[in-house]
Amino acid sequence: MLLLAIDTSTSAITVALRGEGVAASATVLDARGHSEHVAPLIERCLASAGRTPAEVTGVVVGNGPGPFTGLRVGIVTGLVFGHARGVPVHGVCSLDALAADAAPLVGRRELLVATDARRKEVYWARYAVETVDASTPERLVTRRLTEPAVDRPADLPDDVRALPTAGRGPVLFPDLFPHAIGVLDVQAATLAALAEERLDGGEDMPVEPLYLRRPDALTTAERGAR
Repeated sequence: MLLLAIDTSTSAITVALRGEGVAASATVLDARGHSEHVAPLIERCLASAGRTPAEVTGVVVGNGPGPFTGLRVGIVTGLVFGHARGVPVHGVCSLDALAADAAPLVGRRELLVATDARRKEVYWARYAVETVDASTPERLVTRRLTEPAVDRPADLPDDVRALPTAGRGPVLFPDLFPHAIGVLDVQAATLAALAEERLDGGEDMPVEPLYLRRPDALTTAERGAR
């Protein structure tokens, strides 16, 4: 198995390869330049790993949630790559990857992931951090307790905002998310690791973009209706 992972749901445009002893990743921070960076990052990862597109056996994309245009770039790129190579494309909630990276920093307790949704809102979900079993207490996994949502930070319950929080929510709204963890953006390497675990467990991982609201841009008909 050689997975190509792509995520463009946050300010990080991030790509990774994982499998068969291969590990390569590349990330660029640019909240508005997703379409310019994805293809070069894929080329960089393949070159770094000494692999070709023909060796990729599957693609993983971050389903978001994320702003419409940026999120769409990563998902469409992954679907096109998969179609061109004839390999399956899988989807993983991008917030799950942030939670996985944050888990070792908080231990066995609950945490919040809150990312920038623009319009003074955040995409968010609540997680429980748990051990796999008593014999390996150091191995932590996360379990999502709520479905991804988009809200104004002040509208979240006080007990939720008080949780240790990953994502850029605490950077944008430090008074409302006082317990920042420091994990800011999705890393494709983590997305690939989650996908590998879920594939090994036989999970179905459909590509389902989590836009959660309508895009900022309107069609000509929609503008006319307004």
